[in-house]
Amino acid sequence: MAVDLVIFDCDGVLVDSEPISVRVGTAALRRLGWAIDEAEYAERFVGCTNEYWEEQIGETPPGWREQLIADYTAAVKTELCAIEGIEEALDRLTMPTCVASNGRHVTIRRSLELTGLAKRFDGRVFSAEDVARGKPAPDLFLHAAATMGVAPERCVVVEDSPFGVTAAMGAGMRCLAFAGGLTPASRLTGLGATLFHHPATLPDLITSLERGTRDAP
Repeated sequence: MAVDLVIFDCDGVLVDSEPISVRVGTAALRRLGWAIDEAEYAERFVGCTNEYWEEQIGETPPGWREQLIADYTAAVKTELCAIEGIEEALDRLTMPTCVASNGRHVTIRRSLELTGLAKRFDGRVFSAEDVARGKPAPDLFLHAAATMGVAPERCVVVEDSPFGVTAAMGAGMRCLAFAGGLTPASRLTGLGATLFHHPATLPDLITSLERGTRDAP
């Protein structure tokens, strides 16, 4: 079946923000007395909604959240970059694309602007703020597809977290799971997605999905 829309997650797929958020988030939770390392933080929180994160953290001392935001913002401004190879992959895609992220609109916009990707998705950015339930519910991907005027079965989602892959499967969309980033391939296996390790292979992989094959370059 033809692919009429490619829906990209943002963090970990377009922009290399997850190592920053994991490092800063882990340090912040340790200040609260949590016995947690970066591996556990990544497993529990990468790809989750802000609401889920807030629910898990619970009450915090005055100023804690403000310090966390300040630390993350400072790190992003100096360290954030696009995922290596993603711009070349985008250049080769011939079908429409959009972004659907669990992040807030302001955060997504900042990330895309800092990495020079904003113009590629102008007017085609969707946030969990737009729907009742973020990932792992399918609502966000279904909303993006409906807004773009494309049936779910003609969409391909590019994700990197179990939350996102679960949402794509629930939406009835084909999914490509990036296993070359922070999330280990073992956590993405068995969820129904086709795994890949290099963004440069995306265009050929999407073509293979159209042809009905599942061989990941």
